[in-house]
Amino acid sequence: MTEEIRLDFDRVNRTGVGEAIFCAGKSDAQLREIARRIAAADKPMLFTRLTPEQVDVLGDVLPADFDYDPVSCTGFHRRLGEQVSHHEVAVITGGSADVPVAREASRTLAFYGHEALDLFDVGVAGLWRLTEHLETIRRARIVIAVAGMEAALPTVLAGLIGSSIIAVPTSVGYGVAGGGRAALNSLLASCASGISVVNIDNGYGAACVALRGMNQLQK
Repeated sequence: MTEEIRLDFDRVNRTGVGEAIFCAGKSDAQLREIARRIAAADKPMLFTRLTPEQVDVLGDVLPADFDYDPVSCTGFHRRLGEQVSHHEVAVITGGSADVPVAREASRTLAFYGHEALDLFDVGVAGLWRLTEHLETIRRARIVIAVAGMEAALPTVLAGLIGSSIIAVPTSVGYGVAGGGRAALNSLLASCASGISVVNIDNGYGAACVALRGMNQLQK
């Protein structure tokens, strides 16, 4: 087991973004050993794609103050940063089905001490839901836009606001949506300039892009 796990506690000092434990695909024994080492080192650590069943398996290895969110399947027992910003990042979804991915982004930001502005179910099928929040959205330096189907939301936003936009295609949609591939291709082919695009359902990755940007602004 020892040779299977090498935790990178110093990554945050090198890059500004620390290691996160991606739990999908890991064995119960691996997860328990990872949690044990984190507790022994008394280090903060973010767990992503952590299912309720895996939380039960970890059980007594987790600290009593472990903060688990079943919607985003994320957990942490300590934050890497105290409150350092308020609503500098907005996390927006096209629909309610996109919320788990958006929550992964918001929870990752919270782990680093950034409280995001969450606005859910404001997709383009009812454009008034988006436009009534535009003035609030414009106050955010960075907008993480999470959308499935054809993922029109980030493109529409890019034509209305000057904030940096990070687009997250999701696997939400019927048939030809292809588990998010249509959304991803749509965003890569967007005619709106300056949109950053991360992988399908990767709320964590979008938050890390935002964190790197904010880290540079704070220098």
